[in-house]
Amino acid sequence: MIWGTIRRKVSSSQVLGQAWKVRSAASAQNCYSTAPKKALFNGRGFECIQRSSYHIASGSYASKSSRVVTSLMQTESFIKFQNRSFSSDGDLVEAVVPFMGESITDGTLATFLKKPGDKVAIDEPIAQIETDKVTIDVVSPEAGVIQKFVAKEGETVEPGVKIAIISKSGEGVEQAAPSEKASSQSEPPKEKESAQKEVPKAEPAPVKEISPKSRAPSSQPPPKHMASEPILPPKDRERRVPMTRLRKRVAIRLKDSQNTFALLTTFNEVDMTNLMKLRSDYKDAFVEKHGVKLGFMSGFVKAAVSALEQLPVVNAVIDGDDIIYRDYIDISIAVGTPKGLVVPVVRNAGGMNFAQVEKEINTLAKKAADGSISIDEMAGGTFTISNGGVYGSLLSTPIINPPQSAILGMHSIVNRPMVVGGNVVSRPMMYIALTYDHRLIDGREAVYFLRRIKDVVEDPRRLLLDV
Repeated sequence: MIWGTIRRKVSSSQVLGQAWKVRSAASAQNCYSTAPKKALFNGRGFECIQRSSYHIASGSYASKSSRVVTSLMQTESFIKFQNRSFSSDGDLVEAVVPFMGESITDGTLATFLKKPGDKVAIDEPIAQIETDKVTIDVVSPEAGVIQKFVAKEGETVEPGVKIAIISKSGEGVEQAAPSEKASSQSEPPKEKESAQKEVPKAEPAPVKEISPKSRAPSSQPPPKHMASEPILPPKDRERRVPMTRLRKRVAIRLKDSQNTFALLTTFNEVDMTNLMKLRSDYKDAFVEKHGVKLGFMSGFVKAAVSALEQLPVVNAVIDGDDIIYRDYIDISIAVGTPKGLVVPVVRNAGGMNFAQVEKEINTLAKKAADGSISIDEMAGGTFTISNGGVYGSLLSTPIINPPQSAILGMHSIVNRPMVVGGNVVSRPMMYIALTYDHRLIDGREAVYFLRRIKDVVEDPRRLLLDV
């Protein structure tokens, strides 16, 4: 009895094994010759997988894969993917927000430089992104026609976000433009109708209040009450404009500087006679040799470098419970632009001569003025110089540029009577100011720092002799 049962099981398993070998051999060419990834894009490949999975009676993994494939075939999204035409997708390209720098995570879509339907060339700017520090252009990846914008002005965007769709052939643009015009033309009548409906409702209210019976008793008290109320200008004479991201960033940094640092300012005055004479004597030869004008800023930069080398604590910064002393000198130059204040950095100012400093300042100032300055050109800096004298400032107390510890303020040159050798003479004088973090820098070091600036500017020969 037992041996008969065993024989029947053995014989049935052999028959099934032979049948499986035959069927798998027959279907191997159609099914397993195609890679699974290729089968995802081919309906016939799916049928092969289903048939091969059906014949594996005891393979749980294959039966699961057959159910997965069947469910994928039945989904609507996969059917659409199979039937989608790729010709239109190849014609359309997306303009996305570029990488804006390591310290910048987002920006504001300030303005569009183009309109839907405009032709654009490859790498042509179509929009501007305003960040905390600089303005960045969004360029067209291909030449074509702008089909539509998928972002709005004023929105906050991040790197990689698409803002426009561009058609390389220009198809679909003419159909989208009339609908936009129609929608824009249809909106004003609604506004007019709503305004007309609101006006009659607002007019009857004051008419009911001013009645002939109520004029006499109410004519005496109101003047006494109205006399104490201030008369404000009408709201139509005011304009509300949102702050730019650059202005927001400047406001935040300056307020953080006031809240963090123990700000203190010390002053001194500089006789500009010798530096002005040096400039007057060599300005033509300087331009002829170096191709750039000799200004006063290079003299103050070299003087600041000399002072920072003698008093390294002014070039240091507090970090938690530690003090970080920098063995390099990168001078930040504050530059005012129409969009706000930017501070480009003159790298390794200690190793530059007058000509190199003037060239670098001239290059950075031009980039700051036209908005092409980069994040890297404004990052860092160990000490800042601000020249308010170009705008006519006589005296000011500059605010430290975080995370630095001090800032030097230059001012306008004014002829004043000075006592020189016992005689009163007219001298071109400039007030200079040093605002410093009193937590790190004592008054003694701050005064010595300004004294060194004064000595070098009044006698530039000290730089040659290092005295």
